[in-house]
Amino acid sequence: MDVTFDFTDQVPLVTGVSGSLGSAVAEAFLAAGATVAGTDRRPPSETESDLGTEQIDFYEADLTDEPAVESLIAEVIEDHGRLDYLLNVAGTWAGGDPIEATDLSTFEMVFDVNLKTMFLASKHALPHLQATEGAIVNVSAKASLSGGEGDGPYRASKAGVRLLTETIAEEQSGVVRANAIMPSVIDTPANREMIPNGDFDAWVAPEDIARTMLALCSDATVATSGAAVPVFGEA
Repeated sequence: MDVTFDFTDQVPLVTGVSGSLGSAVAEAFLAAGATVAGTDRRPPSETESDLGTEQIDFYEADLTDEPAVESLIAEVIEDHGRLDYLLNVAGTWAGGDPIEATDLSTFEMVFDVNLKTMFLASKHALPHLQATEGAIVNVSAKASLSGGEGDGPYRASKAGVRLLTETIAEEQSGVVRANAIMPSVIDTPANREMIPNGDFDAWVAPEDIARTMLALCSDATVATSGAAVPVFGEA
């Protein structure tokens, strides 16, 4: 079955747009006719992304800094007059050590990138999403569902993403939908380099995750809010 989406004249903001998943999400919205705003610390041209800044409206910003996030949202609204969707893709992984051997700086960095950025972007986007009755989709992780060895801060931060998503959904019920997705290992060049002996065939493709995020912003899921959607691939 062929599924198509039409986001013509609508404006999504994709955080972490220069990464493998962020660029796939931006490309999926572009293919569906949206006017895509994207933000990251570096433009896609300075990363491994194939996404060109001529395709999207790119805004360089540090999403861990509240004044920078406030300015970012204001710029998007000034440039486009509206905001329909927020895709909180920005995130990172750091692990390998048990809790007693984990530096505080590592813990703080993981929570800042995975959870603080999502909180700040949502906080400042919500008044504009309320105006368009839009949607938020946040990236959690399969790993958030249980404890594990060596990556406690990552798992805890992604569990926080799920719970904050549920809170936004409850607070915005009937106005702004908020959902999370839970990927397993995403098939990216960085992950293949980091896990060279992994089962790549079982990993989930960024393009497949992007399609799920499109669906969660579309009219196909108007009754869905507060969900944590598995996108595990074959993992």
